[in-house]
Amino acid sequence: MTSDRAPDDPDRNLSPLRRPATRRRPGRRRLALTAVVLTATGTLLAGAALPAAHSAHSAPRRPLNILLLGTDERDTITTAEKRRFHAGGEPCGCSDSMMLVHLSARRDRISVVGLPRDSLATVPAYRDDAGRTRRAHPAKLNAAYQEGGPELAVKTVSAMTGVRIDKYLQVDFRRFIDSVNRAGGVEVCTPRRLRDSATKLDLRPGKHRLGGGPALQYVRSRHFDSSADLGRIQRQQRFLVQALRGLQARKLLADPVRTANLARTLLGSGPQGFGVLELARLAAELRKVPASSTEFATVPIAGFNPVRRDVGSTLAWDRGKARAVFGRLAKDQPLLVGRANPRPKDPPSPLGAPVPVRGSAYACK
Repeated sequence: MTSDRAPDDPDRNLSPLRRPATRRRPGRRRLALTAVVLTATGTLLAGAALPAAHSAHSAPRRPLNILLLGTDERDTITTAEKRRFHAGGEPCGCSDSMMLVHLSARRDRISVVGLPRDSLATVPAYRDDAGRTRRAHPAKLNAAYQEGGPELAVKTVSAMTGVRIDKYLQVDFRRFIDSVNRAGGVEVCTPRRLRDSATKLDLRPGKHRLGGGPALQYVRSRHFDSSADLGRIQRQQRFLVQALRGLQARKLLADPVRTANLARTLLGSGPQGFGVLELARLAAELRKVPASSTEFATVPIAGFNPVRRDVGSTLAWDRGKARAVFGRLAKDQPLLVGRANPRPKDPPSPLGAPVPVRGSAYACK
């Protein structure tokens, strides 16, 4: 693959950044996972601030929790790009990629926990942009964004995890493609052939440098084996590690002008609630974090819930194990103890509690 360009007292009104979609066709959803590569850059780890969040100026040394939202919105890419990179179909207006990123107070550790899109969630009570009250109700986790935009997604994830979320970042197909291209592409590696019937990704064993379009195919693909979405989350995390390594090797984040240009590309023309300089300042704090000081996990899964007519088929979190993972984040503690360096399974087990791994275990050799 070559390089290419309380139900009675909702706490406040939510103001989605875009109007929710009126129809959902889960069978045709496509995962954007556009936020993954951007996390790696460091600049990406400074998503749009919530009204109550502290800015980088007021509290530069407190832990920072960021929700990354990769949306399936694709109307910003061309018809030719949709055809070439097999990114067509009708979007559901969902956040089909969600990762909770924790930055330690000392900014010397980054912890990332993947949140499967089909997790059963309880969407908290809220008022929509027309002032109507919606009571708390069950839904798939990725539907929170569809209903009330990024703020409702943040509120839902915070309630599920018990972790205070300070900021969010949302990225669509266009921002992802352009940001990867501006970063000079990302090298990925695979010990086995990866062929996906939906995205048409076809990678032979070995290393491959992917431009924006093929990179989008890579992070969206999930039709390789029985690990499905959990396997895709692992590949997205591998991609993140490689994106960070590449940016550090090219010293992009050490160059204020190039960092600002990348931040502008990421932010695009839509409202994000923060500016380029804020992103650049955080990037300066994070640009030297090595892969061995990053750690990755997926929320532990207990199995499948009984199918609900109002929601469909959903994944059930292992509440005890998940509580332990998020409890460590809330206390600003690492997921891995001491020098532990477990090796990841590829593909990961479809169900269970995947062992957290260091970013260095995901890096290409």
